[in-house]
Formats: sequence, structure tokens, C-alpha cells
Amino acid sequence: MVVHLQARMSESDDSAAKKIKLDSSQREEHVDWKKWKGERKAVKKQWKEDKLIKQLEKQNTSDVDCEEEAANEHDHNRPSNKGRPYTVSVALPGSVLDNAQSTELRTYLAGQIARACSVFCVDEIIIFDEYGEDVKSVEGEFTGVKKKGQACIQLARILQYLECPQYLRKWFFPKHQDLQYAGLCNPLDSPHHMRIDEEAEYREGIVLDRPTKPGKGSLVNCGMRKDVQIDKQLQSGLRVTVHLKKTENESKICKGVVVAPHVPRTEGGLYWGYNVRLASSLSDVFTDGPYEDGYDMTIGTSERGSDIDHTTLSPFKHLLVMFGGLQGLETSLDADQKLNVTDPAVLFDHYLNTCPSQGSRTIRTEEAILISMAVLRHKITSAFSDIQQKC
Repeated sequence: MVVHLQARMSESDDSAAKKIKLDSSQREEHVDWKKWKGERKAVKKQWKEDKLIKQLEKQNTSDVDCEEEAANEHDHNRPSNKGRPYTVSVALPGSVLDNAQSTELRTYLAGQIARACSVFCVDEIIIFDEYGEDVKSVEGEFTGVKKKGQACIQLARILQYLECPQYLRKWFFPKHQDLQYAGLCNPLDSPHHMRIDEEAEYREGIVLDRPTKPGKGSLVNCGMRKDVQIDKQLQSGLRVTVHLKKTENESKICKGVVVAPHVPRTEGGLYWGYNVRLASSLSDVFTDGPYEDGYDMTIGTSERGSDIDHTTLSPFKHLLVMFGGLQGLETSLDADQKLNVTDPAVLFDHYLNTCPSQGSRTIRTEEAILISMAVLRHKITSAFSDIQQKC
């Protein structure tokens, strides 16, 4: 019994010792909850502040990106305020229509030429007579397919008709045999061919024969639901380019200012159609131009010219690109009595082959316009890229 009691006392003492050690251990590992809560609260507060800062930074970055994207999109859709300082002219013989077998095909061929020039923003189309018939007016009647002298007139009339906005054609183009199949041509859909409810800064219009109050300008039909009152009194029947003013109130008429036809291009950065000019010979293309200093950059196209891939253009004011007829520019040069040269290359600053290694024996003029202007577009852009970067 004594042994068992001592054993139990011994076990009891051991348990007490372990308990004391455990309590001592617990006392050493005791956590100061108040301190812990304070630290935790401080960490949580800092975490919230960091999270809020990140959210604000993200929001600011998103807002900046949205603003930049909106600004870029707006700048992309809005034409440049600087506009386009140079012009591009295309010259071709009217005899290209003689390659068509019917009046319908002649009309459609003219439409292809108009489309090609509009796509590449050509400002002037010169139609010259490579047979020296001295054709300078579109007055006259079409007397049949493959009649000398009439192809230039018919081509010019169709090109003028397609360039004119649809809502003005009934005033400027009465019924004519040359325009009998003009409906076959694809529309140009140029920027100045406005829809009735389309908002625009510039519009083409015709001065109306309607009385206005003294001191007030003429009324112009610009293809809108309302007439436009301009700042000048002009003769009725004139085609004018109008810069529209923004009006906040709903009035019966709109206000506008008459501007030069080149203003939408030079100030608004818009392509505003092309002018059509007739030349009686190859030399008249150069000498009878509308620009005071003439064309400061001239390019002739021929399969016998140099490779365009190795050519660079310098900046210019007025570019002229000339295309030959069925027999090339050599035939036009031979028929021109004013020129005493035999090689057409000496007439131009660049005499280029715009389609090297062609797979067909011949390239039609309407095809040559598309090919050449597509290749020249990059050359023209490169010529003005340095100037634009400096500006």
C-alpha cells in the first residue's frame, strides 16, 4: 500500500510539474490581442489605402486611354485643318473611247475613268486631242462611234456630269444624247455628293432666281431641306461652293459664305471633285493650264519608261500625270505641230513605266490610271512626309 501510494504521489507530482510547465509555456506564448488588433487594424487600413490608390490610378489610366482613343478617332474622322496644299492632274487623249464598240461601252468606259480619278483624289482631268482637231468646247452633238473629234467632247461631258452632285444635275445638264446611258456608270460618291440630311461644313449649290430683301445675299439650293442665304448677291444659275454657318435656332433658311472651290481641299482637307479641261493638242496640256506657274512636276507613263520602283519624287505644288492613247504618247507627239522633238521622254520630269514586267501586251488607259495612281500615291506621300513632320 505504501508503495502504491508513493507511486500515486509520484504520478501526481509529475502531473503537477507538467501542468506548471504547460502553464509557463502558455504564459510565454500568450498573444497580446489588443496589440494584435491594433497592428491588424493598421495593416487593414494601409491595405484599403493601397487598394484605393490602385483603383484611382486604374481609373485615371482608363480615362486617359478613353480620351486619347476618342481624340484619335475624332482626329481620324475629321479632316486635317492644314488641308492638302498640292494638286494632282491627269491628262489623257479622248481617243480612248474609240476602243469601245458601242455607245453604252463608251459611256461605261468614261465612268471607269471618272471613278479611278475620284478614288485617287485627282483635282483636274485634261482631255487632249491627239489628232489636232482643236477641240476646246463641249458644245456639239455626238454623231456616232469612232468619229474623230467627237470622242473628246463626249468624254468631257460624261466626266462633268458624273462629277456634279446629283441634286444639281437637272440644272446644269439638260437631256443630251451623250448622256443617254450615263445611268450605267457607277456613282463617284465623292465627299461633295451630299445626302439631303447630311451635316457638312461645305456644300455645292446653285444660285436661285428668287428675290431677297435689300442688303441680303442670294438664296442657294445646296441640296438641303432649307435654302441657304449667302453673303453676296450673285447671278442666278451659278454653281457655288458654300461654307455653312452653324445656327442654333430653327429658322427657315440657313446662312453661308461663298468660298473658292479649292477651300474645302486647302483648308478643310476634303477631296472636292475634279475640273475637266479640253486641250487641242499635247503641248496645250502644258501651256493652257489654270495655274500661273504651270505644273512644277510632270510625269509621263509608257512601257518604254524607266522603272518607277527606283524613282523618288520631290515636293511640288501641281503634279501632272499624262497617259497615252491606243498607240502611246508617241502618236500624240507626232501629231503636234508645235513640238519639234521626237522623244516624249524629254517633255517630262519623269518618264516612267508604272507596271514593269506586265503580263499583257497592252494595258488599257483606264487600267493604267488605276495602276499608276496606286503606285504614285506612296511616292507622293513620301515626298510630303518630311514637311508634315516639321509642321
